Amino acid sequence: MNRNLVYVVGLGPGDARLLTAQAREALQSADVLCGYTVYIDLVRPLYPEKEVYTTGMTREIDRCRWALETARRGRIVALVCSGDAGVYGMASPLLELAADSPDVAVEIVPGLTAALSGAAVLGAPLAHDFCVVSLSDRLTPWAVIEKRLACAAAGDFCLVLYNPSSKGRADYLAKAVRILLANGKRPETVCGLVRNIGRDGQNARLLTLAELENTAVDMFTTVFIGSETTQNLCGKMVTPRGYHGV
Repeated sequence: MNRNLVYVVGLGPGDARLLTAQAREALQSADVLCGYTVYIDLVRPLYPEKEVYTTGMTREIDRCRWALETARRGRIVALVCSGDAGVYGMASPLLELAADSPDVAVEIVPGLTAALSGAAVLGAPLAHDFCVVSLSDRLTPWAVIEKRLACAAAGDFCLVLYNPSSKGRADYLAKAVRILLANGKRPETVCGLVRNIGRDGQNARLLTLAELENTAVDMFTTVFIGSETTQNLCGKMVTPRGYHGV
């Protein structure tokens, strides 16, 4: 095995049962686990003997640099993140920096992103075409987010909204709903919320787009917005694939 190696590991939503076999193998093979403190805490009980390196939020680049420097010294590093490593995860920044470290091998280990794990809780909301949009404007200008929401609504895509609200962005979900309504989504569109996916306190509910505008959510919530064909079937959010019409 190459000792100059960084695994970028998607941990899924947090429940150990939802770790992939590939993720478990990478974590077991690693000499040291590196990540945001909250995410390391999710897997530390599974690997109590492992050395860990943690930093707080917004220190993503520091963690990537540390992982590459440590791997360059001949240690296998597992750089972890929640969900999937390539969906709002650490794969992109690590690979950008790794271009300057040709002596370090990088392996991306996929995980179960919130769009998929949350969809399973609600039923089958993503059975047809869908878009995933983050409402955080920390790295993406709000004008760009607004344009993407408008295009998704005009195309009648189902949407999954990540990072729907925070203390500094308390009204962003309401703003997003108004954009969707102004660009073709109907007030009665079926929507769903899942909070703490795969963790203690997981809860979910269905509601309409009109109701969603005035609903408080937080950063632990993933928001699902249906298409014109999405239905509430016995408490499950279902977007028909179209087989019954064939």
